[in-house]
Amino acid sequence: MIRSLATTVLRAAAGSAPAPRFAAIRTAPAAFRFASTSTPAVADAAREAYIEKLSGADAGITILSLNRPKAKNALSRQLLAEFRECLDAVRFDSDTRVLVVRSLVDRVFCAGADLKERATMNPTEVAAFVSSLRAAFSELEALPMPTIAAIDGAALGGGLEMALCCDLRVAGPGAKLGLPETKLAIIPGAGGTQRLPRLIGPAKAKELIFTGRVLTPADALAIGVVSRTADDSAVPGALALAREIVPQGPIAVRMAKLAVDRGSQVDLASGLAFEQTCYAQVIPTEDRLEGLKAFAEKRTPQYKGR
Repeated sequence: MIRSLATTVLRAAAGSAPAPRFAAIRTAPAAFRFASTSTPAVADAAREAYIEKLSGADAGITILSLNRPKAKNALSRQLLAEFRECLDAVRFDSDTRVLVVRSLVDRVFCAGADLKERATMNPTEVAAFVSSLRAAFSELEALPMPTIAAIDGAALGGGLEMALCCDLRVAGPGAKLGLPETKLAIIPGAGGTQRLPRLIGPAKAKELIFTGRVLTPADALAIGVVSRTADDSAVPGALALAREIVPQGPIAVRMAKLAVDRGSQVDLASGLAFEQTCYAQVIPTEDRLEGLKAFAEKRTPQYKGR
């Protein structure tokens, strides 16, 4: 167990993996333009998911936008394929220190699976799609940098399962969160029965899944489904949280995420050993020396991710 975990840390630190396919990097439609974005805002009607790398004061933050308004961001084959391309694009990007996942569709984050498209599939195609969906969400969960879901509107079924794969979740005032699959005589099939209990405990997760109850932002905050709520849109709240993370040592943040994620799934002794292995990866970094130097000189450190 320890040897396997140590190998995971070394691979994560080295970034060893096949060369990824890169999705097109776009800028956001004008209504969602950020002050720090240096290029003109251009909508791309052909893509249902794309990424935007912020610049200026927000350098280090990347936005992954979902944009399928005709179906309320329901997860179709096309949206899922483009979503996975976006994950490929950021996975090995050392410039991305935080990824924010948000919707460009009014009053919805993600409505879950595209049931109209699924109705046209035979059982074999359904199984293949659900397997691809699970793989995509696992890829989101396994990204090395912190991820934040900015939830405005409905995050139901697969939409909430997607958000649960992010490290942190911020809910806007109109957010609706739930796993209502039992109302359709099915169960959450993309990780909901596993990730939700690990987040809020088995009993409360069973209650939500058995009843199909939809939570308000206040309800979700009270039981720990989200870590923050926002008075207006969730996106500014998610960006504010991202801005708190970006200045920290990027290698340290990635190693801390890995230590928490993997350590929480094993016994305490194995988790402590894994933490020690992660800690060993930050010792030889230039950033660690910069942190010590900046502390001695009473200035803000400038971390380079080296």
